[in-house]
Amino acid sequence: MSTSKSSLRSQDPFLEREKTLYDSPLPSREFILQILEKEGVPVTVEKIERMLSIKSPERDLFSKRLRAMERDGQLMRNRKNALCLPEKIDLIPARIEGHPEGYGFAIRDDGSGDIFLGAREMHKVLHGDRVMVRTIGIDNRGRPEGSVVEVLQHVNSRLVARLHENQGVLFAVAENKRINQDLLVAPGQANGAIPGQVVMIEIMSQPSRNSEPIAKVVEIIGNYLDPGMEVEIALRKHELPHVFPEAVIKQTQEIPDQLMPSDYLDREDIRHLPLVTIDGETAKDFDDAVYAEPLKQGEYRLIVAIADVSHYVKEGDALDKEAYDRGNSVYFPRRVIPMLPEKLSNGLCSLNPQVDRLCMVCDMTLSPEGVISAYRFYPGVMHSKARLTYTEVAQALLTPQRVDKKLQNLLPQLQHLEHVYRLFLALRQDRGAIDFSSSETRMIFDDRGKIESIQPVERNEAHRLIEECMLAANVCAANYLLENHQGTLFRIHPPPTVERLKALRDFLGEFGLHLAGGDKPKAKDYAELLKKIQQRPDQNLLETVLLRSLQQAVYSPDNEGHFGLAYEAYTHFTSPIRRYPDLLVHRAIRATLAGQKLKIDHLPAVGEHCSLTERRADEATRDVESWLKCFYMKDRVGEEFNGTVSSVTSFGLFVALDDVFVEGLIHISELGADYYRYDANRHQLLGERTGMRYRLGDRVLVQLVRVDMENNKIDFVMKTHRSKSSRKKKSS
Repeated sequence: MSTSKSSLRSQDPFLEREKTLYDSPLPSREFILQILEKEGVPVTVEKIERMLSIKSPERDLFSKRLRAMERDGQLMRNRKNALCLPEKIDLIPARIEGHPEGYGFAIRDDGSGDIFLGAREMHKVLHGDRVMVRTIGIDNRGRPEGSVVEVLQHVNSRLVARLHENQGVLFAVAENKRINQDLLVAPGQANGAIPGQVVMIEIMSQPSRNSEPIAKVVEIIGNYLDPGMEVEIALRKHELPHVFPEAVIKQTQEIPDQLMPSDYLDREDIRHLPLVTIDGETAKDFDDAVYAEPLKQGEYRLIVAIADVSHYVKEGDALDKEAYDRGNSVYFPRRVIPMLPEKLSNGLCSLNPQVDRLCMVCDMTLSPEGVISAYRFYPGVMHSKARLTYTEVAQALLTPQRVDKKLQNLLPQLQHLEHVYRLFLALRQDRGAIDFSSSETRMIFDDRGKIESIQPVERNEAHRLIEECMLAANVCAANYLLENHQGTLFRIHPPPTVERLKALRDFLGEFGLHLAGGDKPKAKDYAELLKKIQQRPDQNLLETVLLRSLQQAVYSPDNEGHFGLAYEAYTHFTSPIRRYPDLLVHRAIRATLAGQKLKIDHLPAVGEHCSLTERRADEATRDVESWLKCFYMKDRVGEEFNGTVSSVTSFGLFVALDDVFVEGLIHISELGADYYRYDANRHQLLGERTGMRYRLGDRVLVQLVRVDMENNKIDFVMKTHRSKSSRKKKSS
C-alpha cells in the first residue's frame, strides 16, 4: 500500500520544478489541486497527507503550503475542516475595493468582472482585504451582487487616521477614504493623542459582521493644519519608506567623502571636455551632463554622461535593498524623499560643478542628418564646467549677443548642442512620435509654508534639448543590451487596446475626424491627427480624448517597444540617482562591458514593483498637491472663476480653473432639475428632458461654494455654461 502512495507522489508533473526550488520537495500546488479535483468531494487534511505519503518531518511545511493555498484562494476549508475547491462550492477569490460612500466591489482574481458589495457586506472587511465571495443575485443596476463568505487575508495592520470623539467614545477615521468604517480606539489606548490630531493606529481587532474594528494609537503625527502635515500624512498613508535604516546609514558613513585614487582605475578620463549640467532652478541632484562637438564631413559627437551610482550601490547591499524598496525618489512641493541618502544623491553621485565625478558615458557619433551611426558605453571620470539652468541656456541660445560672462566660453558648445537638438527634432517628426501639448504648474509658497500662488511652467528650448539628448542615450542603452542578449528592464508603452480604439474612433467620427491605421495604428497616425486639429476651437477636447485612449507606460523585462515615442526599443538609463530601473540598466551595461551576464532573480516581479512604486509616488504627490490647493482655496469661497470641463463622470463635472490652476467638482445634482445620462465614450452628460449637454472641454463660469479639507474636495456650482458643441433638443 505504501508503494502505491509513493508512486502517487512521484506522478507529480511539477516534481522536477519543486526539486530545483527545495531540498526536500513537497507535492506541488497544481498536483494537490489535481488530486482534490479527482476525488470529487471535500478531503480531510489527514487523508490527503496519507495519499501523498507526507512524513512527520514534512507536516509543518505541508501545512504551511496548504495555508498559503488558502490565502491565495486556491483552497478552502469547510466547517468540518475538510479541504474544498472554491469553484465547487461557488466561491470566488477576490480583492476588496472600497468606496467612500460605504459600498464596495470584489475584484475577481481572474479579472472576469467585479462583484458589487453593499454596505452590510463591506462592514465585514476593509479595503484591500483578500476574500472569498459568493454571488447572490443581480442588483438594481444590473450588476452581479455578492456576499463575503470568508476573509482570506486582512492586509491593513496600520493606518493613518484622524482622531474623533463622540459622547466620550474615541474613534479614528482613516485618511484613506476607501476605508469607510470608523475604527474604535480601545479604552486606555490613545497613548496621549487627543481628538483632532492625526495619528498612526494599529488595528488590534479586525472588523466582522457584528463588530467594528478596534485599534490603538501607536504614533502621534501632529495637528491637522501644522506646516508640512500633508506630506507626513501622505508618507504614511501610501506606505512610502522615508527613514533610512541603520544599516544604510552605517554603509553610507563608510563611503569616503571624496574620490579615492582607486576610483579612477579602469575609467576613461573626459575631464578635459566642457561637459555641463542643465536643470531646473531648484534641482539639487544632477544625474546627467552633456557635451557636443562637430566632427569631419558634417558629423557630430554627442556625449551624455550619467552619474555612476552603480559604483557605490552594489547588488544586495543595504543601500541597494533600500533603493529597491523605495523604487524612486518622490518629489513633493518643498520636500524630496530621495531614493538614496543625501551624501550620494546630492553629493558623491551628483554631477556638481567644478569637482571630479564618476560617470557612465554614452558616446555617440551622429550622421549629418542626426542619425546615430555609432555609439559606445564606458565608465568615465568627468569634471562639470558649469551648473546651468534651462532658463539661462534658452536665453543664451535665443540672444547669444547678450550672453553673460558665465556662459561666454561655453556658448560654442551650447550652440553645438542646439544643432544636435534640431537634427533630433526633425527625426522625431519623421518618426512620428506623439507630442501632446502639456501644461505643468509650480506652487509658490509663503513664509508659513502655504501656497501664495500657482504659476504655469513654460517648457523652453533648453528643456527640449536635454530631453532629446536623454532619449538618444536611452535608445542606445536599450539597443546595446538587446544586441548583447543582456536581461534588463525596458520602459514599454503598449499600443492602445482594441476597446479604447473603438471608443476613440466613435468619438472622432462625431467631429468628422478619422484615425488612420486600422486596428493597429502607429504613433505617426496619432501625430498626423494632432497636426490636423491644431488651431481648432475644440483642440483641447480632442487632444485630451486622444491622450486618454493611450495606455500607461510600465517597466518590463520583455521589450515591447514604446508606442508614444515611436521607438522599437527603449529603456531608462539617465536617472539612476532617482530611479531604481536606471540603476539596473547601469549594472547590465557594466556586466556587458566585462563580458558577463547579469542575473537578476524574478525580473518580471522587479518590473512590476518598480511600476508600482512609480504609481505610489504619483498618488502620494497628488494627495499632497490636492490638500495644498484646498488650503489655498478655502478663503475664496463665494468667488467666481472661469474654467474648462476637464473630466466628465457619472456623478458630475470636474472643472479646471483658468489662471488659478485648481480643479473642483460640479456635482450632478447642481446641473438642474433633470435626469442626466452619462456617456463615457462621448465624454458627456445629457439631460433627458432638456437635452442639455455637458461635455469635456466645455467652457464654464463657476462659483466656489465649498472646500472640504478633510476629504480634499473642492465644490463648484454652475453660473454660466458655454458649450463648444451643439445642444441636442428633444422633439416634443
